[in-house]
Amino acid sequence: MSILPKDLTNLGLKAKEAKIYLSALELGYASVLEIAKKAEINRPTAYVVLESLMKKGLISTFEKGKKRYFTAESPEKFKDLIQNEQIRLKQKEEEIKKIIPELNIMYNLGGEKPKVRFFEGKEGLRSIRDDIIKSKVERLDQIVPLDEVYRVLPPSPTDHRKDMARKLKNVPERIIYTSKKGNFLPHKEGTKSRRYVPIEKFPFSAEINIYCNKLAIATYKGKIIGVIIESQEIANTMKYIFELSWEGSAKHN
Repeated sequence: MSILPKDLTNLGLKAKEAKIYLSALELGYASVLEIAKKAEINRPTAYVVLESLMKKGLISTFEKGKKRYFTAESPEKFKDLIQNEQIRLKQKEEEIKKIIPELNIMYNLGGEKPKVRFFEGKEGLRSIRDDIIKSKVERLDQIVPLDEVYRVLPPSPTDHRKDMARKLKNVPERIIYTSKKGNFLPHKEGTKSRRYVPIEKFPFSAEINIYCNKLAIATYKGKIIGVIIESQEIANTMKYIFELSWEGSAKHN
């Protein structure tokens, strides 16, 4: 069976190191130019690779006359190479064991790591609705540009709104909405409380949903993009902002 460079790369050598070692092994001893020619690698690169192989104990060098020659060491040296690599890996493992506890402390001190999911298009908007439905929602607060929502997602027989209404029928909802129709929706309907704000003053083009420990935002103008951010701190902050908005919207109703 003829040995190929890839057989040696499996033992940890780089591709050019494997070519140079095999060339030197076949030549017995040779100059850098001869080895480079056989390995089909340019001379300067071959010299650098030979130096690397000498550090690994796979190539040795000697001078004859005024010329420098290189020769491949016994293939048995690969056993030493692997053993040395195993020793280095063991040392790294011990070092990792020492620093992991401190790294974990630093990681935990960094606080909660928000989870962020991005969506695009109408299917993305439906994915946000599905997430709201599937979450254990105790309260849902929304800011809705109603005209934009109905433009992009008009009512239909397979409307997601019916599914949402059914799944969230016992969940308290507060909705701040805008519309060119003005203040036309019932202020109270079941568990839903609605407040209108004038579109001239608040021309929202994105919908905001605050629920559980999540914040979902969807844009309806231009490219339709949605994002769900899962973070208790961010959700709490947005709940406080919504409270401010809810109080401020009272004067328009």
